[in-house]
Amino acid sequence: MFQPIELPLWSLILVLAFAAVTFASHFLFPSVRWFFRRRMERAVARLNERLERPIEPFRIMRRQDQVTRLIYDAQVMEAVRAYADDEGVPPNVAFEKARSYAREIVPGFSTATYFGFAIKLAQRISQGLYHVRLGGADQPALAQIDRRAAVVFVMNHRSNMDYVLITWLASKHSALSYAVGEWARVWPLKALIRAMGAYFIRRRYSNPLYRAILARYVQMSVEQGTTQAIFPEGGLSLNGAVGNARIGLLHYIVRGFNPNAGQDVVFVPVALNYDRVLEDRVLITAGMQGIRRFPIRAKVVLGFTLRILWQKLRKRFTPFGVAAVCYGAPLSLRAYFKDHPGVGTEALAAELMERIRAAVPILPLPLAAAALVRQEGLCTRDQLAEEAARLCDALEARRAWRHFDGTPREAVEAGLAGLALRGIVTLKGDRVQISPGEEGVLGYYAASVLQRLSAPQGVAPQDHMQLDKPGA
Repeated sequence: MFQPIELPLWSLILVLAFAAVTFASHFLFPSVRWFFRRRMERAVARLNERLERPIEPFRIMRRQDQVTRLIYDAQVMEAVRAYADDEGVPPNVAFEKARSYAREIVPGFSTATYFGFAIKLAQRISQGLYHVRLGGADQPALAQIDRRAAVVFVMNHRSNMDYVLITWLASKHSALSYAVGEWARVWPLKALIRAMGAYFIRRRYSNPLYRAILARYVQMSVEQGTTQAIFPEGGLSLNGAVGNARIGLLHYIVRGFNPNAGQDVVFVPVALNYDRVLEDRVLITAGMQGIRRFPIRAKVVLGFTLRILWQKLRKRFTPFGVAAVCYGAPLSLRAYFKDHPGVGTEALAAELMERIRAAVPILPLPLAAAALVRQEGLCTRDQLAEEAARLCDALEARRAWRHFDGTPREAVEAGLAGLALRGIVTLKGDRVQISPGEEGVLGYYAASVLQRLSAPQGVAPQDHMQLDKPGA
């Protein structure tokens, strides 16, 4: 028993390797995971002390635990059985299909990535490209939202910059969870977006099983108090105006809500506007062609980024004007159902979109574009300033939020400078004229102002010019 034996060297190496793997998997790795888990929990606890809406435990669960919890949910299991019957496949095959969908949807939220990297990067990009302004229609109502309620930010979709801008500006409230389309499922963007807590959704080629799993994930997130951020329009605006809502995600939230029990759900309308939308010409072309597919060309994006960086290095970069975010009056889902018994999701979606339209901020370049459209494209600077003053009076009566300092004339001059810089208008002495072929671009920017003139009156602002200026 205690006599020496001879082993081949390869056999000894194999035995030692198996022993090392066993030690690591049973002792070392669990200890390391526990150590980092404890550090993360302490970091989240410190972070929650300064957030208005703390990060819920559901968000910091291990991703695999969230996937397991989702696929073994009673409603998902029922959907699996129905899928197996409808498709004529064995239940285990349907279950594996459901597991693959759950892994595709569930994010892997990282507080270090979100608050340590993403927020700082979003702030640098936002302030590097725009003069950022933040306002609101009903700040006391926002502050009085029940901390136990699930908050859902509902926003208009002007640009892909929306993700960057609202991520930074909402960082003092909580970590937002976005629904992101297939366009972002590319390396390395996919891993970063997952780490920021966003979840991918298929806008095409989905089936009843996939939709059931997506619906249940959204409902579970809301039930656990995760702060959601959704774009009800379902895509970028192609004409510059706030469009109608698609009720997909809203319907999932409403369907999982019990007005007589559990926590409330509060929708916070958020309206974004820009003096320059980075993708404006791509969107306008897509709108003219009647399509919604406009693939992102990496070469174009890289060239644009390098050009901006080169201009910044040479200190010749001109900011793209103002980017503004306004909060609208929040809507309690429980109170809404109490006041409107029997109402459907379509009516709720229409109400939320009206509140978003009422909160759209008025910026210098859109104001100049709207005044020029009203003047039919050819006028003097004085005539344009007078038209802008009339527009501002009408907007004031509609209780619109103005995000510019000084008089309407000064705002128009700032807007004209941005339009002339891009060749959208031609300035000849005191005369202003639309450049040939640029009518569509001008109408795109004017839409946010002209639509606001026909929207219902918003909440009375306390002081139009008393605004928080994060970009200052």
